[in-house]
Amino acid sequence: MLTKKLQDAINEQITVEMWSANLYLSMSLFFAKEGFNGFAAWMKVQSKEELGHAYSMMDYVIRRGGTATVGQIDVVPTKWKSPLDVFESAYNHEVHISDLIDKLVDVAAGERDKASQDFLWGFVREQVEEESTTKEIVDRIKIAGDNGIFYIDAQLGQRK
Repeated sequence: MLTKKLQDAINEQITVEMWSANLYLSMSLFFAKEGFNGFAAWMKVQSKEELGHAYSMMDYVIRRGGTATVGQIDVVPTKWKSPLDVFESAYNHEVHISDLIDKLVDVAAGERDKASQDFLWGFVREQVEEESTTKEIVDRIKIAGDNGIFYIDAQLGQRK
């Protein structure tokens, strides 16, 4: 059984993951409008991943005898200056999410809930990957410049 403190903390993260899904969907729509179909497809997959995180957390709370909830999901940004601006925003967001997940693990540790710590470590490992991937894309866009942006767009469009 989850403690109320841990249940509430996981429920807050569920809402954050839902907001993240909307953020990446908004980024996908921005890219589609700008003609970057590969980037749009990549962001749509990222949106689905964030929903998957939320669903996994919801299922976990329920399996542990708690009540899963989704709080109010605030409006997400809809405009960026360039593909680089979008991916820099995505990278900064992933860094922020990593910090939130680390704090969630700390709550589980403070509640002496080893099962939850183990469950949440999976998200810690995934966040390392997501941060690294978005940082790599930022770096590639910077190196490619305007001449190589469509090549990167085409490459990222292959993500399934």
